[in-house]
Amino acid sequence: MDGEKGIRLNKYISDAGHCSRREADKWIEEGRVKIDGRVGVLGDRVLPGMKVTVSGEKVKNKGKNIYIALNKPVGIVCTTDMREPMNVVKFVDHDRRIYPIGRLDKDSEGLLLMTSDGDIVNRILRAAGRHEKEYQVTVDKPITQDFLNKMAAGVKILGVTTLPCRITKTGEKAFTIILTQGLNRQIRRMCEALGYRVRTLKRVRIMNIHLGNLRVGQWRNLTPNEMRELMRRLDEREDVSNDEDYEETET
Repeated sequence: MDGEKGIRLNKYISDAGHCSRREADKWIEEGRVKIDGRVGVLGDRVLPGMKVTVSGEKVKNKGKNIYIALNKPVGIVCTTDMREPMNVVKFVDHDRRIYPIGRLDKDSEGLLLMTSDGDIVNRILRAAGRHEKEYQVTVDKPITQDFLNKMAAGVKILGVTTLPCRITKTGEKAFTIILTQGLNRQIRRMCEALGYRVRTLKRVRIMNIHLGNLRVGQWRNLTPNEMRELMRRLDEREDVSNDEDYEETET
């Protein structure tokens, strides 16, 4: 179908690994995208042989998409802004143009998914309010049952009460927590609201993707089995989704 009628301009840019479709739409609206020398518009299609440029740089389809799991170190920033010296894209330094799926704040470490596939970025972010993310956390003082109960039930932060979640004490000052939300610095804010301060925070799972024994600063390609299960779960969520826009924020 795409070969006969061409590929939508935003998908063409996204498939080449430049950005997500949403960001491509923004670039098109800003007049940064040209097709055979003319300024592209939303809804344009790219036919075989056409030349597409973004800010003067030719867009090249580099073939098979990349999907990786990174163990992000503390201090690395989840942004594609190349003006940021601790940019995660620079840190990984992949030979393909990739970008993060969602965010993990600068002070946190652990699992971050990155890809060249703009389609899966949009699908995961749309489903983000319905998929699990698991974290290991240490705090500054002994954990009480009251703290665990309140965290599990929901804590008022940023003018809203967080959704119920699963939390398990793993040490005197340590716990694991499984969220289906991604409010800005959510776990830190929840703890602070109850009089605790987070000392360390590590994300160890996103949906079916586990950090495992991946060392800090290292990355690996997702396995075929991981990708099949990830796509199956996304398909299930989209069957019941109302397709509301959702953007994962820092935790």
